Amino acid sequence: MSKSAKNTKGIAFMLLAMAAFAVGDVFIKMAGLFLSSAQIMLVLISSGLVLYAVIAVIRGDTLRDSRAFKSVLLIRYAAEMIGLMGMIMSLTKVPLPIVGAVVQAAPILVAGGAVIFLKEVVSWRRWTSIAMGFAGVLLVIQPGEEGFDYVVMWPILALVAFSVRDLVTRLTPPDMSSASIATFTMASALPFTTAWVFLNGEMFLPPELDWIIIICMVIFGSIGYLFLVSSLRLGNLSAIMPFRYSRIVFLLVLGILMFGEIPSFSMLIGSALIVASGIYIIWRERVITSRLSQNSKTNAAVKIT
Repeated sequence: MSKSAKNTKGIAFMLLAMAAFAVGDVFIKMAGLFLSSAQIMLVLISSGLVLYAVIAVIRGDTLRDSRAFKSVLLIRYAAEMIGLMGMIMSLTKVPLPIVGAVVQAAPILVAGGAVIFLKEVVSWRRWTSIAMGFAGVLLVIQPGEEGFDYVVMWPILALVAFSVRDLVTRLTPPDMSSASIATFTMASALPFTTAWVFLNGEMFLPPELDWIIIICMVIFGSIGYLFLVSSLRLGNLSAIMPFRYSRIVFLLVLGILMFGEIPSFSMLIGSALIVASGIYIIWRERVITSRLSQNSKTNAAVKIT
């Protein structure tokens, strides 16, 4: 398969992944009508643990690795758990378009964190795009006429936690498979989630469950994950990653159709700024990587001659 065909297929898979995640978000919001956030998280963590463990076994990945307790991975587990908690609280309390716009700003926050913590050097153009992305987030969550609604702090918590997760993922052992790391993450989150449900005095699975919603929530989340992994392994990341922002569009449309959540003008402008900033950051990384590759080839050619 040619590179162009791989990129096209990868983009299609990324769009399908974001669509599946968006539909899964809708079912999480619907599940909030009869399940608490702790119970929803327990269902997702439990099903995710089984799914990722099965994938790891099928791929022949090891699930016995002492490096699973490395400090960088422990930080990643905690960030993933906090991010998932913030995401679930967001989906049950905040309009879908706001959740999608804020959480999808993670690449922008990761770019800023890479400068601060990983000492990456960036140009003024990158700083400008980062600032533009944060301005977009502020436009999305700005106070309305009735005053600032503090529930929007939940998607911000998810944004920060997922950004930390993505940032420390760069420091994880490169030979550890994604399925293994995901399995370790779910396993580490399960005791916390179980304790959360128990301390709330809730049943793990109440009798008035709507199993159709629960099953759809799990299935669409799983499908999204599988399409996402397939997408990232097919083509060039610089060509595929900009399409992750399609989740904002999907959640915007679903929020209107399913829950009558009409976005404000400032929210639309803020979402556009987030998308534009994220795509520019991805494009600049591609340009810089290409230049470094060309320079290394040139230096190698000079040494040979």
